[in-house]
Amino acid sequence: MLRQGIAVIALVALAACAGEGQSRGSATPEEVARAVYHHPGPPSLTLYTVVSNNTGSGGHTALLVNGSQRVIFDPAGSFHHHEVPRRDDVLYGITPAFELGYRSMHARPAYHVVSQTVEVSPEVAERALRLVEANGPVSQTRCAAATAAVLKQLPGFEGISSTLYPVQLQKSFEQVTGVQGTRYYEDFTPPTGG
Repeated sequence: MLRQGIAVIALVALAACAGEGQSRGSATPEEVARAVYHHPGPPSLTLYTVVSNNTGSGGHTALLVNGSQRVIFDPAGSFHHHEVPRRDDVLYGITPAFELGYRSMHARPAYHVVSQTVEVSPEVAERALRLVEANGPVSQTRCAAATAAVLKQLPGFEGISSTLYPVQLQKSFEQVTGVQGTRYYEDFTPPTGG
């Protein structure tokens, strides 16, 4: 089963935005440099929103940046794997397998993941990369606010709303970019007709 295969790739514990305080982001510059992954796709930003299947409320927000390297800004998140260095709230070395592992970790019977990808210029992708690396660690429950603050500093994304709520950020991102996004489910069948 897909879930079991991903579990081998990423043995992780989910605490999301409201997780317990923990030591995050202690990777050395050397570990980060060894993990750099250059994705062949166009420069882009992908906003991830973890959404409750029961209530529709948001549980977490993160941002994948595909620039000169591919990273995930996982503010106050808890994704851990020994091959994915984490410095503050930035995950490095995000290959397609680890990107799927990240989504899979969050998608479970109670939650699904909305991914909204928009292509950007190489300059915007590099600015996003610099901003997430300079951001530092994010406090619990501030994942959406921290992600919105990064996005608002990018050309073309100035209209993003400041919010503490992941689903509100998802809707704002959709209004600014026009990107509808895809929904990723595991171990859950979404209702039909809506």
